[in-house]
Amino acid sequence: MADPSQRQPLSRRAFLASAAGTATALASRPASLWARVPGANDRLRIGVIGAGGRGRYVTRTMLKEPGVEVVALADVFEGSLQEARKLATGGAPRIHRDYRRLLEDREVDAVVIGSPDHWHAPMAIDAVRAGKDVYLEKPLAHTIEEGRAIVRAARESGRIVQVGLQQRSGPHYQQAKREYFDSGRIGKVGYVRTWWHGQNPRLLDPARDRRPEGLDWEAFVGPAPKRPFSARQFYQWRNYADFGEGQVGDLFTHWVDVVHWFMGEELPKAASTIGGIYHYPDGRDWPDTVSLLLEYPGGWTCSFEASLAPGARGYGIEFLGTQGRLFIDRNRYTWTPEGSGAKPETAGVDHDITLDHTRNFVHSVRTRTPPASDVLAAHRSTLASHLANQAYLRKARVELDPRPERALGPAAREPRER
Repeated sequence: MADPSQRQPLSRRAFLASAAGTATALASRPASLWARVPGANDRLRIGVIGAGGRGRYVTRTMLKEPGVEVVALADVFEGSLQEARKLATGGAPRIHRDYRRLLEDREVDAVVIGSPDHWHAPMAIDAVRAGKDVYLEKPLAHTIEEGRAIVRAARESGRIVQVGLQQRSGPHYQQAKREYFDSGRIGKVGYVRTWWHGQNPRLLDPARDRRPEGLDWEAFVGPAPKRPFSARQFYQWRNYADFGEGQVGDLFTHWVDVVHWFMGEELPKAASTIGGIYHYPDGRDWPDTVSLLLEYPGGWTCSFEASLAPGARGYGIEFLGTQGRLFIDRNRYTWTPEGSGAKPETAGVDHDITLDHTRNFVHSVRTRTPPASDVLAAHRSTLASHLANQAYLRKARVELDPRPERALGPAAREPRER
């Protein structure tokens, strides 16, 4: 496998250039074909690109909104397509193995992209340049460079891009920001700690050790370096640096997005990360236990801890301010003011906030107003995770050069042999 610290090789850049060329060809069609907004009846016709478990779940929540229907599907695995067919409530959806064919479909208004991370940039760039609005799962991109490319394409196209950082649409997150940050009640925050333990060790099911029928493995690998089929890399792709970003990219990106939003500062100045593969030495690239610290120019730090160790549990964010502390997770928040005898304040939700986020996307598409998770803010949150992962790979503190958004520091370690 290629050295994960060098994930911006010429071959990948060439692939992105090729994808941009394809998208430019699509965009050269008459503007009237692409600049359509759902009509007076508010029908919103969805295409799903990457119809795995998360892509299907997001689409199901979106279908709870009136007038939304699935009309097309694209995936390289027949098993996912078979499951996704069940999402269609009208006629049978059009099926594609090549997502670019779906983007040529003038009946598709918007797409849900639930592919592995290494496909996010080419798919999202092609989609917006083909005139489609996009709901893109997090993390936004596989590299900092690709994140910038998505932001640029989204801005140039004028399309709606909602990134799957659903906390931005959560009512109790919005309330907490108003009550304690916008009001200044929390005071000066010098430290934010975040954690997410025991999410999923992502171990290979022994029953899945063979190449499944109906999988185009070469298309799955796509812009990543070619390699023979690996069941682990297909089913647990987040563990591998050519396809995903491990726990930091998968989990911390959610939390650091909330931190940036509440704190009003989006670019860290440096990252330090330690960790290792202590519990599941199964060939994965990313650590099963990790601890990181981000430093910000505004004079505060943010930490993250995650472990897949048996028995590790719990997740959340805690902001420590001079006037009190705020704990928040996806279910509730608790505000504890400073001072003896102060009574905590608590609020929460009784539903999955993904529902709020997909509702926000549908509203944004129909009204042409900005979505809750703007593509630039999502890029900055993903950038923070990339910076932390670079610190892990380089085994040193790395700084961010903010103008080109590039990690500075010692050379990365040599890749592990497989």
